[in-house]
Amino acid sequence: MKTSLKILTLLLLVSVASTAQKLPADSIFAKYYQATGGKALWDGIKSYNLKRSYTAASAAPYDANVTVSIPDQSISKTKTIMKRSFVYTVKGNQGWLKVPIGQKMDVKDLSQAEQQNMRMEIYSGLVPFIDYKNRQLIATTVGTEALNGVQVNQVELQGQGMKYNLYFNAQTGLLVRQKETQAGVETTTDLSDYAKSAYGVLYPTKLVEINSTDKKPVTIRSAAAINGPVSVELFKR
Repeated sequence: MKTSLKILTLLLLVSVASTAQKLPADSIFAKYYQATGGKALWDGIKSYNLKRSYTAASAAPYDANVTVSIPDQSISKTKTIMKRSFVYTVKGNQGWLKVPIGQKMDVKDLSQAEQQNMRMEIYSGLVPFIDYKNRQLIATTVGTEALNGVQVNQVELQGQGMKYNLYFNAQTGLLVRQKETQAGVETTTDLSDYAKSAYGVLYPTKLVEINSTDKKPVTIRSAAAINGPVSVELFKR
């Protein structure tokens, strides 16, 4: 009986200690913003462009060029594979795909699910928790754990049929891993090689992505330009 009581007491102490170590999600996000340039800079982001190259051991490499206008809630993404460019665009409540056929481009409507995925990318191209409360997302601190020998704070962010588990280096505040779960598929991305953009915020220039479907790692090299001019031609159907 005494042994059982001791075990129960020990478990309660461990539970209390674990709870005490949890930081509010907003504090973890605030530390990230501070570590990457400051909240004022992040609040000033109105548009951005990402140039990315994708390489994998078992697939042809390809490039992507992503342009986002946050106030207009618009995103244009061009994927170039073996010199063929496929253009995905969402503007307002419309979304379409341009497919190269010969010397012409065939235009097809994107499904509502495809459009929703791209609207999420408007924010996740930088970090998925931007303005998360106004986007009807809920952030919950899971706790502190070890990841590759480093202490991290894990935050769960969910809503609108998706879920992110975000892992922040407890010392530096930087986001080092994210797991995105959508439509039953989990995609894990490790983020590293942070560099400062000309605008002033830090961002990861190397991402290694693997999903639960094909389980093949993809290495992504990324270069960001923030608050540059956005061509209206990108968003013409």
